[in-house]
This record gives sequence, structure tokens and C-alpha cells, in this order.
Amino acid sequence: MDIIYLSDLKIETVIGIYGWERQIKQTIVLDLAMATDIRQAAITDRIEDTLNYKAVAKRLIEFVSHSDFQLIETLAESVAEVVMTEFSISWIRVKLNKPGAIRGAHDVGVIIERGKKF
Repeated sequence: MDIIYLSDLKIETVIGIYGWERQIKQTIVLDLAMATDIRQAAITDRIEDTLNYKAVAKRLIEFVSHSDFQLIETLAESVAEVVMTEFSISWIRVKLNKPGAIRGAHDVGVIIERGKKF
């Protein structure tokens, strides 16, 4: 299995359960690890033969910035579904951080792994 990763993608969105959180945009940070087969791209040296991480990032920026979930768990699950469905990957690990959510902690978040059922 080959992994293409995207690290430290910062996106502004509405996220949270408290009233004040519903009124502002906060920064979330995404780290993704995505399973794909890069052998053909390594042979051809063509972007069309691999997972285009720029396209993934652009899609997630568009999706997340327009979302308004309450829970980071729901957002992480939705991110995994978007990437797996739209980019035809078989497995993904999503780490979603919400910096500053807890006083005294650098950040909090969730890590999920999802794979297609065969």
C-alpha cells in the first residue's frame, strides 16, 4: 500500500456546540493519509496517474469552509467520506485538530481511519 499524505491543512469554519461558536469561524487543522497505488505514476511521471493532493486540498477547503457541524467527529467522518468517494481511494486516516478548544492544551481532536468494505 502506498500513502499520499497532506499535513497541517488549516481551514476556517463554523464548528462547535456553544452559541458563541455558532457565530464565528474557527480554525481546524487536517492531516490526511490516503492509500493509493502510485506505481503507474512513478513510471509515467504524469499527475493523471496518481492522487492529486492539490485537488484534494482544494476540495476540502471548499467543503469544510462551507460546513457548519457541531462536532469535530461529524466533520472528520464527512471529510473521510468526501475524499474516499470523490477521489476513489480505498483507505484514509483523518486527523482533525481544533486548536485552542481547551484552555491549557495546544489542541484537541480526533483521528479516524476508514476503508472501503469489499
